[in-house]
Amino acid sequence: MKFKMAPNSLFAILLRSRWWLSFALAAGVTLLCMALLPAHIAPFGALAATPLWIVGGIAAWRQLRAPSPAQVERLLSECANQPWRGFAQQLETAWRAEGYEVQAQNQGVIDFRLERAGQTTLVSARRWKAGHHGVEPLRELEAARARASAAKAVYVALQPLGENAALYARDQQLVVLGGADLAALLAKARS
Repeated sequence: MKFKMAPNSLFAILLRSRWWLSFALAAGVTLLCMALLPAHIAPFGALAATPLWIVGGIAAWRQLRAPSPAQVERLLSECANQPWRGFAQQLETAWRAEGYEVQAQNQGVIDFRLERAGQTTLVSARRWKAGHHGVEPLRELEAARARASAAKAVYVALQPLGENAALYARDQQLVVLGGADLAALLAKARS
């Protein structure tokens, strides 16, 4: 059984925040324990901050490996100027680097089928350059995901989704890959 962290839990929020925030919170908990608890119990109480130190370390590691804002902008502008074949090849290479088995598809809205650890993910990426992303391609992606009984569906977009499309993606739990997340994935294809 695979456990999934709640998206609004303290640890999930700290993982998305700057790394130093977790360390500051951990230091505060440690100082409070040392100040408020009896001297013989205080070190044990301070151990309660250990998960916060660990989350801070994980967040720092992720943020150090993430591309800088200038790199994100450069990677995304390169994507916008690429033909489909070049962009598709970069995506394929990046997902293989993450341990996925990648199968290129040309079945309607589905461009890639990713498999890892027995889970299937369907990807729609061909409209990555579109200036406006409406609900219809997302509906087609969700229908294809349901037909294939895939665990996840990913929609790749350089531009942000429209308001209705974003709400639909959130409600259907579709992953929208764009911006810094897309740049971080593409950076893996180059390393």
